[in-house]
Amino acid sequence: MPADFLHLALIQTSLYWENPDENLTSLSQKIDALPEQLQLIVLPEMFSSGFTMNPGVVAETMHGKSVVWMRETAIKKQVALVGSLVIEEDKQYFNRLIFAHPDGKLETYDKRHLFTLAGENKVYTSGEEHLIVEYNGWRICPLVCYDLRFPVWSRNTENYDLLIYVANWPKPRIDAWDGLLKARAIENMCYTTGVNRVGFDGNHHEYSGHSAVYDALGSVVVAPQIDEEKVVTAVLDKKSLQSIREKLKFLEDRDMFNLK
Repeated sequence: MPADFLHLALIQTSLYWENPDENLTSLSQKIDALPEQLQLIVLPEMFSSGFTMNPGVVAETMHGKSVVWMRETAIKKQVALVGSLVIEEDKQYFNRLIFAHPDGKLETYDKRHLFTLAGENKVYTSGEEHLIVEYNGWRICPLVCYDLRFPVWSRNTENYDLLIYVANWPKPRIDAWDGLLKARAIENMCYTTGVNRVGFDGNHHEYSGHSAVYDALGSVVVAPQIDEEKVVTAVLDKKSLQSIREKLKFLEDRDMFNLK
């Protein structure tokens, strides 16, 4: 498809607890069933394990099987693939988002805001750098779960077109997820999508999905998908986004700042 459009799929799925092999098999089956014209597939946070605080059980290097699977799937399907997993590097653990390009190139973002309520900050190392991906004429900012609560970190100072959140966001706080996703779209004048898992994890926490897509005005492109495993697709329109920005120009009035 031309660069004016971005055809993406959101994979809202349950996850096998701390079992990369089962998760990769399940995700492969879901991806194989998707239409061929897709350009981008978004997976949940820690798609190979669920949101675990036992990184030593599932961690891998950047040459590990889940990373290799992402690269090989992207190449085979000629589609970009994005999601996060547990990576070990320099004797540290990272909740690392990987953006795998169809040519095999990998770009990474380490989750900045670690979820202290679950003790994520005690076992993982925080990232310090944004990632802006240039893909098919689109500028994409991918972030991870708890980052959603921090609007300064996601502020659109880089003129990106699409904001992505991959998540394991629990059901008791799902109203916050819904409200914040829509707010990030409005304030950053960009398409915003969030992909959340469903089901129960090994700690008996329940997840209800609510994966969704909003446009630059906060209007629904894909309504929140509730409770069940579901794969949904959407086509994003670059010209429509540009038209909204040219007409309203809200980003021209944004505050400039240095984040410390």
